[in-house]
Amino acid sequence: MAIVTIPELDRKIEGDQAVRELLAPFGIDYERAEPSRPVPPGASADDLLAAYAEKIDALKAKGGYVTADVIDVFPTTPGLDAMLNRFNAEHWHSEDEVRFIIEGRGVFHIHPEGQPVMGVEVGPGDLIRVPAGIHHWFDLCADRRIRAIRLFRDPAGWSPNYTHTGVDQQFQPLCFGPAYLPPSAGV
Repeated sequence: MAIVTIPELDRKIEGDQAVRELLAPFGIDYERAEPSRPVPPGASADDLLAAYAEKIDALKAKGGYVTADVIDVFPTTPGLDAMLNRFNAEHWHSEDEVRFIIEGRGVFHIHPEGQPVMGVEVGPGDLIRVPAGIHHWFDLCADRRIRAIRLFRDPAGWSPNYTHTGVDQQFQPLCFGPAYLPPSAGV
């Protein structure tokens, strides 16, 4: 379940419906997405795409997407820091950014024009679509793990168009989900 924080307004929004209603006026779609059949941990990319085929096909028909793939990032992924540096500065795309989160957690920092920055923490089961043109950036949570299905209109993918405003430097990639609560001290 996504958690939205708006530091400038000292707000934290939880719950699928509340998150969906908060993001909708900015054209951002959020929902929970479940596979059509159980998918074991470590399933191949092809198995994931097949398990989510019905939802992928519906999104392709609605949004004009032509390709879907699986990105699988671990803390040991070669070149991880360079890859993350492409996406953790404020930017926009000429294409939507669509993600089904399968494993791991991350934060989409969304910065609609004239509005405060919102941190949308996503985790397993979350589906988010950030429309073309919306300023945003993405950070992994502390475990530096994400597995997600991505959809594209252009089979070559998209390239970030950086804003160079520096607003992203004012925010930390904080994750608030239960996996990041410190363990209780034993008595």
